[in-house]
Amino acid sequence: MNPIPLRSVYVAAVCLLGAVVASSNFAQSSKPKPAPAKSSAPAASAAPASVAKTEAPLATVDGQPITDDDLAPYVSGQLRPLREQEYQIKKKALENLIGQKVLEGEAKKKGVTTDKLLEQEVDAKVPEPTDAEIAAVYAVQREQLNRPLEEVKAQLTQNLKRAKIQQARQEYSAHLRDQAKVAVLLSPPRMQVGFDPTRVRGNAKAKVMIVEFSDFQCPYCGQVEGTLKSVLAMHEGTVALAFRDMPITQIHPMAMGAAEASRCALEQGKFWEYHDLLFGDQAGLDPNGLKSKAAKLQLDEKQFDACLASEKYKTQIQQDTQEGMRAGVSGTPGFFINGIFLSGAQQEATFEKIIQEQLAAAHP
Repeated sequence: MNPIPLRSVYVAAVCLLGAVVASSNFAQSSKPKPAPAKSSAPAASAAPASVAKTEAPLATVDGQPITDDDLAPYVSGQLRPLREQEYQIKKKALENLIGQKVLEGEAKKKGVTTDKLLEQEVDAKVPEPTDAEIAAVYAVQREQLNRPLEEVKAQLTQNLKRAKIQQARQEYSAHLRDQAKVAVLLSPPRMQVGFDPTRVRGNAKAKVMIVEFSDFQCPYCGQVEGTLKSVLAMHEGTVALAFRDMPITQIHPMAMGAAEASRCALEQGKFWEYHDLLFGDQAGLDPNGLKSKAAKLQLDEKQFDACLASEKYKTQIQQDTQEGMRAGVSGTPGFFINGIFLSGAQQEATFEKIIQEQLAAAHP
């Protein structure tokens, strides 16, 4: 008899028991087609918030030193994902070590080993799977198992019990951690990213600033708009949003024109109103659509049309895009929340978690 896949039974068991399983949400974003690397130096930088300063130069040219600070604008975007990977590895290991220390502390109080503690406080209290639970797991896995319930019942029972114990141990460890004095001081990597104070929704001096690199034709950028408005409404005065342009013209041919039009609306003090109209009607970003939105806001028609025809803001929009790419943004939308990078149309809970951490850090 072939063994039953433990992973399949475990997943079914956890779903049956209503366990909360942590998972990574796939956040969607628009990504440009890869372009060949250019040798020209960037005009501006998005450097890490805490670049290590050293007196020792990395090189000298005719006696003039080149330091880490000089190099940062050229490499920070490439290093950001590596720093994020390092952080995630450390974070996972730290969580495991904290859990281990908490268990060891509780075991020491009771004068037993950690294994004995878990056996007494968790394993012994987990009930045997009922026939109804086993039948439910079997129903989910019937086609994959392709055997009668009677043949697999013993192994299903064993695997379901194991899943229950694992879940119960996780809950017990979480309970111990809640009671312990745990302070996690590991911080995620940060990038200093500038913003335009004339395109800030909310208090420009807010404790938490979300800098968004976005594309008016990007469907995922439109999708996240409701989430951003909800976040700002919940944290009025303490969280603000700064908008920066990153039109991905390779796949969104109308994005550049929309970005230019938003700057023309900014000239007349209606950036955010126009911004909302653009995302509210992403199918209407052609020149006529852009002009009709301006008319809807009662903008000065001649001034708006002349501004749009001049293409005078194209260079500034390209500068926004270049700085986003130097900061490591490879698709839209991309966010920096007090310098902490977040990619894609994330759920509100993801934004909220980082915001709460930043607000807590502001008031230790």
